[in-house]
Amino acid sequence: MRYLASHEKAVRGTFDFPIQLYYVDAAHPRYEMPFHWHMEHELILVLQGVLHLSVDGTGYELHAGDCMLLADGSIHGGRPENCVYECVVFDLERFLTGAAVCGQQLAGLLQSGARMEAFFAVNAPAAKLVNGLFQAMETEQPGYEFTTMGFLWQLLGEMLARKLYRPPLPETARDTRRAQAVKRVLRRIRTDYAQPLSLEQLAGEAALEPKYFCRVFRQITGRTPIDYLNYYRVECAAELLCSTRDSVTDVALACGFGDVSYFGRVFRRQKGKTPGEYRRAMEG
Repeated sequence: MRYLASHEKAVRGTFDFPIQLYYVDAAHPRYEMPFHWHMEHELILVLQGVLHLSVDGTGYELHAGDCMLLADGSIHGGRPENCVYECVVFDLERFLTGAAVCGQQLAGLLQSGARMEAFFAVNAPAAKLVNGLFQAMETEQPGYEFTTMGFLWQLLGEMLARKLYRPPLPETARDTRRAQAVKRVLRRIRTDYAQPLSLEQLAGEAALEPKYFCRVFRQITGRTPIDYLNYYRVECAAELLCSTRDSVTDVALACGFGDVSYFGRVFRRQKGKTPGEYRRAMEG
């Protein structure tokens, strides 16, 4: 199964322990983090280097030891810079099942419009809890499930006590429509990136006039729609180059590039190597 195409719908952990750990370095098929969203919360911990992260149009720069908790539904993407990072994705609602008092308290906060989303600088109390959670999941010592859940409860308690969550914003119906429009386009790109896609088609998916759509899309992703489409296609091509022995021409065609020379130029501009050089470097 293609990682880039399946990540948003992936089942996290197991039914009884709905939490999953991902370790991401330069050899990972999703080292670059294309914009996406999911209905679980996500913790990101940077181990080394810098991760340039964008969340709903707001930029963050995470250095070694910094952490970020992303709320469900947030449109986010990242550009690593000599970076190694880890992600834990978890279903907060499933963790709250059966915890009546905690569940009611958190549900009341979320219903007010607040979001459990925050940046934690290295060595902050919340960051130390996140580090403990990741360490428990990495080592998987007997009983690590209890330890992991304990750190997660402590983190939520720390956020509530210090009001580290994102407070309710005066979000308008227009803001909601714009976010939903961008999500529809990201979904269309994820499913149909191998097909010809024009700016007019993407704007139609968003139900917006093309010029206005370009402005909205760039505000949230930092890229124009066509630039992002090519970026996503290159990431899919990089994954194919690493996971198959298909020719560069076949990879280009499979990822929506009808012109192999153009594919080579776009790929090199994004990855700093030709497709062939990239494949050899990843194999070595």
